[in-house]
Amino acid sequence: MKFGYTIIYVSDVPSSIAFFENAFGFRKKFVDDSGTYGELDSGETILSFAAHSLGEANLPHGYVAADSAEKPLGIEIALITDEIEAAHQKAVAAGAIEIAAPKAKPWGQIISYVRCPDGTLVELCTPIS
Repeated sequence: MKFGYTIIYVSDVPSSIAFFENAFGFRKKFVDDSGTYGELDSGETILSFAAHSLGEANLPHGYVAADSAEKPLGIEIALITDEIEAAHQKAVAAGAIEIAAPKAKPWGQIISYVRCPDGTLVELCTPIS
């Protein structure tokens, strides 16, 4: 078994791809011609986005859309960087909402949280030493 994808259902796939490019420096790997599915070049594991219409087709009993929830969903994407302060500020400047400013944790990691315009909760963190 190998972890292959994280797929986030969003209202606007091209906008989410563009946000992650601008806010976090990822590069677009693929967006299908219909604009309902796209992937980012994010390393070994693929980070992808799919339109709510695909989510509705795949999950016939429905789901909670991250952008419609008042609070962030109880799941996050963690992005590792040595430049936590700069990454946090860049994400906020690109349109993310600050959930928690960078803070040192007892185990030595620095962690912050932002919520993307599509509702995705992102943890920005330094590597665990």
